Amino acid sequence: MADKNGKNPKNAPGPFYADSTCIGCEACVSEAPENFKMDEENLAYVFKQPIEPGEKTACLSALEACPVQAIGDDA
Repeated sequence: MADKNGKNPKNAPGPFYADSTCIGCEACVSEAPENFKMDEENLAYVFKQPIEPGEKTACLSALEACPVQAIGDDA
């Protein structure tokens, strides 16, 4: 389970976030490229919170695909 106290500070404000347990596998970017990016340290962050229903679905898919449960959803 993602830890909201360990959020990547680059996450856009909102319910979805990536935390410090990210291993840089890029699964989230593959699942939700409109919402996730990798930073210069190869750690994921949410650069844009989902607005459209399809984006929310993609972010939930990214959450499920993360092998280390580094993605959280506070919604």
